[in-house]
Amino acid sequence: MKDREIVELFLKRSQTAITEAEEKYGRYCRAIAGRILGNDADAEEAVADTWLGAWNAIPPHEPEDLGTFLGKITRQNAIKRWRRRNAAKRGGETALALEELAEVAPSRSDPQAEAEASELADALNRFVSRLPAAEKRVFLCRYWYLDPVADIAARFGFTESKVKSMLARTRKRLRKHLVEEGLIDEQ
Repeated sequence: MKDREIVELFLKRSQTAITEAEEKYGRYCRAIAGRILGNDADAEEAVADTWLGAWNAIPPHEPEDLGTFLGKITRQNAIKRWRRRNAAKRGGETALALEELAEVAPSRSDPQAEAEASELADALNRFVSRLPAAEKRVFLCRYWYLDPVADIAARFGFTESKVKSMLARTRKRLRKHLVEEGLIDEQ
């Protein structure tokens, strides 16, 4: 079934929407959640939360790219679950990747930060869309899918050192981009 047809089912509040979304994107969403959580049971729960999240979000949203929309919901659910599970302890690949990005765009929890979240997401999307293909793939593997550096290096035939330096340079350029956009202060 095509994405538009699945979105239409959500808009009509048909239970079939969840079944069709699960059939088409379940494996993709489980891969995202599994990478973040490292636990099949937790990943399944995060994916189940994805279908509820999609049900609650469509309408009012009508996503143009359903896969990306569901992937984003899954990622958010998995990160929330990971943070709850690891509140007392730090470590692992997910913590490391999130800390690397926090150095560039630290999160704040105040009303103004909530208002700026959409603007920050747009700026990040513009930045990523302008990256050369190899840098974009490496950046997304690390910070969207939270892949370990060793896995990224093996996937693209790079050394781990090259991946680390590529990510460091990209984070530096991202920081500069966010300063130019007026979204973070230069420090």
